[in-house]
Amino acid sequence: MSSLKNISLFHFKNYEQQSFLFEKEVVCLIGKNGVGKTSILDAIYYLCFTKSYFVSNDLHCIKNGTQGMFIKGVFDDEIEVKCIIRENGKKEFSCDEEVYSKLSNHIGKYSCVIIAPDDTQLITEGSELRRKFLDGIIAQIDPEYLQHISSYAKLLVQRNAYLKSCKGEIPTDLTLLNLYNAQLNNHAEPIVAKRNVFVQKLIEEATAIYQVIANDIEEIKIEYDSKLLQQPLLNLLEINLFKDVITARTNYGIHKDDLVFTMNGMPLKQVASQGQRKSFLFALKLAQYHLINNHQAQKPILLLDDIFEKLDESRSEKLIQYVKGLNTQIFITDTQKHRVQKEFKEFEQDLQFIEIL
Repeated sequence: MSSLKNISLFHFKNYEQQSFLFEKEVVCLIGKNGVGKTSILDAIYYLCFTKSYFVSNDLHCIKNGTQGMFIKGVFDDEIEVKCIIRENGKKEFSCDEEVYSKLSNHIGKYSCVIIAPDDTQLITEGSELRRKFLDGIIAQIDPEYLQHISSYAKLLVQRNAYLKSCKGEIPTDLTLLNLYNAQLNNHAEPIVAKRNVFVQKLIEEATAIYQVIANDIEEIKIEYDSKLLQQPLLNLLEINLFKDVITARTNYGIHKDDLVFTMNGMPLKQVASQGQRKSFLFALKLAQYHLINNHQAQKPILLLDDIFEKLDESRSEKLIQYVKGLNTQIFITDTQKHRVQKEFKEFEQDLQFIEIL
């Protein structure tokens, strides 16, 4: 089991300077809303993924009115992981005193899975969030996949810029466009193949977990939706050249893929109750945990942010029984200490409470 022994924060979000020591398997961060409980979870996520879970711009993680920030964590193998953002905005990330030349080299070294209130957007919002969720899991267990995704994204930007320069007219010389098409296709093929295989495993894990923690018997399904399952990207790009030129963007590709969630054959976001959505979300994230765990020697850390809100007692009990059975380090935030004590009453000896003021 991989675990985090301590963490130190300097100018990170709402923390001036603070250190925390983690001594038990389940660490409960207790305090009022807005005091910085979730910021600690985000700092842990940062140490695993070299970035924040909640904001896309590193500079937004720096405490207001200050310059630069620092996060340091020590894992149970006595390895130090550090992130520094200097006053000039330069980012430096190191593991065991070795500074990475590429941040992607750290992905998969340490892993965590976070479940947060806003994660329901995976169900209710657009496809981009679901693709990021999918890519985030596969990239941790398949470095080659991460390289394909990165290369595809760069080529897509270049092709779109070229389409924009065409100003609505198909160029007489298609050499450059054909080159972009071929290169995109070369990266799209392995991405689709890996996504398709992975989603089948995700379906098996998530549906099984849902039946355990949910308080109902609805039929849950997950489908990988990609036009590239029917024909190669190269064909789609050639057929839709006029559309791409007119709209000045690439309308087909792996950047349009999606995961479709259904309940009893209907779109889940339309028919599921709030409790059912939460149960499905937990199942999805716990499936993520298992799939990562199956490919790594160390178990991921589980980060649970405010999970008891709007969750009935039966679902809460089943969820706690399930996560405790994972035998992994768990961080959980809540505003009420007694609520966590009640939910974890059978595992009181494993609890550490840290009150955030």
